[in-house]
Formats: sequence, structure tokens, C-alpha cells
Amino acid sequence: MRFLYLILLLPILSCQTPVTYDIVLQNTTIYDGSGEVPYLGDIGINADTIAAIGKPNSLNGKNIVALDELATAPGFINMLSWANVALLEDGRSQSDIRQGVTLEVMGEGRSMGPLTEEMKAAMKEDQVDINFDIPWTTLGEYLTYLEQKGVSPNIASFVGNGTLRQHVIGFENRPATQSELEQMKQLTQEAMEQGAVGISSSLLYAPSSYANTEELIELAKVAGKYNGMYISHIRDEGNKLLESLDELIQISKEANIAAEVYHLKASAKPNWYKLDLALSKIDSARSAGLPITADIYTYNASSTGLHVQLPDWVREGGIDTMLERLQDSENRKRAVEELEFRNAPETILFVGFKNETLRKYMGKYLPEVAQALGKSVKETLVDLIIEDGSRIQVVYFSMSEENIQKKIAVPWISFCSDAGSYTNEGVFIKQSTHPRAYGSFIRVLGKFARDEQVITLAEGIRKLSALPAENLKLKKRGSLIPGNFADIVVFDPDQVTDKATFTDPHQYAEGVIHVFVNGTAVIENGEHTGASPGRFVKGPGYTGK
Repeated sequence: MRFLYLILLLPILSCQTPVTYDIVLQNTTIYDGSGEVPYLGDIGINADTIAAIGKPNSLNGKNIVALDELATAPGFINMLSWANVALLEDGRSQSDIRQGVTLEVMGEGRSMGPLTEEMKAAMKEDQVDINFDIPWTTLGEYLTYLEQKGVSPNIASFVGNGTLRQHVIGFENRPATQSELEQMKQLTQEAMEQGAVGISSSLLYAPSSYANTEELIELAKVAGKYNGMYISHIRDEGNKLLESLDELIQISKEANIAAEVYHLKASAKPNWYKLDLALSKIDSARSAGLPITADIYTYNASSTGLHVQLPDWVREGGIDTMLERLQDSENRKRAVEELEFRNAPETILFVGFKNETLRKYMGKYLPEVAQALGKSVKETLVDLIIEDGSRIQVVYFSMSEENIQKKIAVPWISFCSDAGSYTNEGVFIKQSTHPRAYGSFIRVLGKFARDEQVITLAEGIRKLSALPAENLKLKKRGSLIPGNFADIVVFDPDQVTDKATFTDPHQYAEGVIHVFVNGTAVIENGEHTGASPGRFVKGPGYTGK
């Protein structure tokens, strides 16, 4: 009888044995990603997973991280990252990881695969300050290569329609033939099965812009079959903003696919009033059952090439063809005469040149440089592009700060940087950059939630984490719940702030204390540990092929 009693007692005794976790985040204010009121508790981590969430000071761990009620949130998701080359140079992803970004989503219109040998050669030729080999061909191979090389954040990517067009058609400005369309659809299918999260377009730039609506619908149908997303830098963000949104909504409806607007904006002051109309248009589409969303960066200035100011005929065929065309003196003269500024010259700030002798103009506005050269602003624009042999990276101060606040308050808008992720030393500081590379996410927590109270901190965190994870249909990411991967950011709500400015952008954000990626500490007490636990996060269509 006593033996039987002991057998019955063993399960009871085992239930009372305390579990010891690998890491316990102790006594922290937990923002779980739901947008609901936070609560105090402990988080237990085993290996790469959130194993338990308990009451404050209730969990045992091999490594106890006492947080004294500091805020803890799911790792943030960058919906438009240009870290694809920066991570090849330095996998630490410092400017983003120090803001709490644990997933970089790349591939705006152009992706790092699929590539032809000609595309690889062009990519090698275009390298300036960062030089790298290209041992991959497909998009899946690139992301696997990054993971194996070692990166701190998780990584994911869309497949770009511009890359598909270049792969099959080149830079010809014409509709795809049926055969060419079938080739692009096959490449889309392969990318989705390799783990792409969807298909993207960037319809201001060649060759992405050469695709008509019907072509985009056909490619989006393929991505939609794999439960992927269609995401787009729409054709026009200014004068034809509303018409461009109509195209995205049409694609979503006819392809039966979720769709997102990259960096939603109403560009140039005469168009600022259109933002309210754009938000209403998307709300109407959502009410009709279409899963339309958007993302934004948290600044009133955009950044792209100076070349977008040139007439369309000059830019046709891509950058190399454009530069070759401008070498002809008659073409140069005609380009100057026909140039009509999309953005006022006084709003254009230089941040990146290929030609080192021109880098003295970084941090100066176009009219300043024109005055120094003794030329008109139109002549200066064209001649600098010719002399630099590139599109020239600039910042455009084209948006309304009031509109930024409106967008931040919209529940279906998430966040992006539209920038690389850099270290503030070495090769990266040879060029200037937009401060969004160092501050776009931390501003949600500091400037807009704490200081201006545009949204609550809990809602800001939801829009940085759970919302984009849900939109991308990612499993086990975006929320602090047991069973999810331990992508976690710990920060001080009173101290989080962005330091980067337009004149001095290479400054890390402050206030993030710890960052864990897949359960491994990447930021510890505010400093990078050098760890590289980042993984290739596959989209919902991944088949393992």
C-alpha cells in the first residue's frame, strides 16, 4: 500500500518542482503586441522560444535579467528595408537593431534574386564603397547565404517585379509578350516556394514601371495562390496619388491578394490635402472586404535619386542608358529645357555621391550648389548627374508634419525605414544618409507616443510588431506569447529618443537596453554583443524546394 501511495505522490511532487529557464526577464512591464494595457510579469526563454510568462518575480532562470519594470515588447518589423547590401558588409545591423528591429523585410520592386549572369555582372559593376561576391542566383539562395554568413536580425524578402522584368525582358519599355509573362510567372512561383513573402513593385522606377496593370495582376495572382502579399511603391505619390491607389486596389481585387502601399504619402505641398482622400479610399476598400494596408517612415522628407526629376524620355531604359543618353550635348540641352521639378529645388538636399570629388556637396541644398557653380538649378541638376555617373541620392522635404501624425494614428498602418541598416563608422560614413536609417522606429515610441501622444505606447508597439507580422502571415512572430520565437526588445519608455539629424545622420538611437533575436542577446545593456542569430524567415508559400 505504501508503494502505491508513493507512485501516486510522484506526479504531485514533480509538479511542485520549479522549472528553470535558460533566461528570465524578471519584473518587466509587458507590452505583448496586442495593443492592450501592459502588465507586470516575468518572461521565461528556453533556447529560441518564449517558454512561459508568469507573475512578477515568479520564474526561475539560469540567467536572471532584472528589469525593474522596464518595458518589454515583441521585436519590431521593418516593412521596407534596404539592408540587403549593408548586411553583406556588416551583419550586425546596428542602426536598426539598436531601435529594436529584429526583422528586416527587403525587396522593394527589386530583389537580390533571381539573377542572370548579366545581372550579376551589372551588380558587380555598380558597386562603389561596398564590394561583395555574388555566389547566389535565386532569392532563396541569397537569403540562405546571408543567414549562413551570419546576421544579427532575422531577414525576409519580397520578389521584385523589376527584377523579374530585367531577368526576362531587360530594360525595354514595352508590354510583356505572353511567353515572357509566363516566364515571369514561373519565376514568381519559384520565389514564393523558396520563401518570398510576396511580390513587390516600385512603379516610379525602370524597369518596374514598364509593367502595366494587367501584368501586375497576373504576377500577383501567382503570389496570392501562396498566400503572399502584393506590395507597391505606387506609380505616383503626388499629382496622381488617388489614381495610383485605384490601381493597387484593382490589383488586390482581381488577383485576390492582400496588398500594401509602401511609404504612403501625399508628396509636394499642393497635394497634401489628398492624404485624407487617400485614407478614405483605402478605408472604403477595406470596408468592402479588401485587405489593404500601408506602411510609412516617420519623417516629413523622402529620399531617392535626383534623377527622378528628369523627363521620362531621359530616364527610359535604366540608369546606364540614361547616363549614356545625357552624354550627347543635344540631349543634355533638351533635358535642361524640358525639366519640370516634381519637388521645389530648395527642398532637395544632397546626401550621396559616387564621385568622391563631389562629396563636398553632401549636406547642401540644390540652390546652394547651383550658386557655387554659377549655373541655373536645372543645369546644375543635369550636369551633376552626368559628372557623378549615377542617379545621386538626395532627400526631398516634400511632406506635411501634420499628415505624418494623421498616418501614425491610423490602425492599419505599420512602419518602415526605406533605408539600409548601418554601423556609424567605417565604410558607411563615407556617404551621408537619411536619418530614418537610425530613427524611424524609435520615434514611434518617443516622439509620437510619449511626447506628442498621437497614439498610446501600446498601440505604437502593436503597429511595430503584431500588425506587420499578421499582414505578412508570419508564424510565431510579432507577439509575446508562449510558443513564439523570442524576438524581444527591452527599453526605457522615458529615455527612448532618436538622435540622427539630416545634417548629422549617423547617430544611434538611445533608450533600448536589451534586444533578443531567437532567444539570443544581440543588444545587452545598450551595447551590441556581436551575436548573429538572425534567420531567413520564410513566407507562407515556402515548400522547402
